[in-house]
Parts: sequence; structure tokens; C-alpha cells
Amino acid sequence: MSKINYYTAEGLKKLQDELNELKTKGRADMARQIAEARDKGDLSENAEYDAAKDAQGLLELKISKLEEVVSNARVLDESTIDTSKVSIMTTVKIKNKKNNASFKYTLVAEEESDLKTNKISVKSPIGKGLLGKKVGDIATIDAPAGKIEFEVLEITIE
Repeated sequence: MSKINYYTAEGLKKLQDELNELKTKGRADMARQIAEARDKGDLSENAEYDAAKDAQGLLELKISKLEEVVSNARVLDESTIDTSKVSIMTTVKIKNKKNNASFKYTLVAEEESDLKTNKISVKSPIGKGLLGKKVGDIATIDAPAGKIEFEVLEITIE
């Protein structure tokens, strides 16, 4: 059973571009490496050829997985997102109840998460803990350092 994941248009385009790159350039590079290794003599004792064939298998596996992700991907229409509660594609401002530090995160699909741009996965501990919360709610997150409480300050779409 395949799992549908929701992406921004930009996130889905990135996945499609990566898939296209692997199918074209990646496969061509792999074929060249195999041909070069084959030219080096006896295939039964050619470690370079074996390594190239293994790498080809890994490339095909990656392509297959990415094709599955792309085929099950849906672009989320931002106009249909309910900002009364935290959900995928919402930007949430939270405050750590212990040290009063505030953070702003956008909840995204796992493949789109990027902490440098404050995009966290809905499958991460913080993402899971925030889903469904409303402004003013307290989310208790199980973190490696113990339980952390965050207050939801605002929910927007950015």
C-alpha cells in the first residue's frame, strides 16, 4: 500500500528534477563506468566491474524509490489549509516554556525538511507533537533531553 505525501510545488519540482537527473546523467555515468571496467579484462576477477555493477544496482534502487515517492506525491493547495490548527504546510511560532525562547517552523513532508530554512518534518518529534494544536495550546514533546513544553503562539501560512 503506497503512502501519499503532500509537498509544496517547489518541493515536488525538486524531487522530479532529482529523479530526472538520476535517470539521465546518473544512468549514463554508470554505463560509462561499467564499460570502462569491462575493458580492463577478465570479468570474473575484475573487482572494478563488480563495484560498478553494485553501484548500478544501488542507483536503480534509488531511482525506483524516488519514482514511488513522486508518483504518490500531491501538491498541497495553500488556499485550503486551515490555520486554526497546526497542520502540514503551516508555519507555527512556538515558545519554549522553560527558557522562553521562541522559534518559527514550517511543517513539511519528510523529504522537504531542512532545519537551515526552519522547515521541519511532520514526522519529527516536534512536528508530531505540534500537529493538531491550536493557538494557546501547550505541546509536550519527547526529546532526547527529556520532555519539553512548547506554547503555540501563532499559526500562519508563509
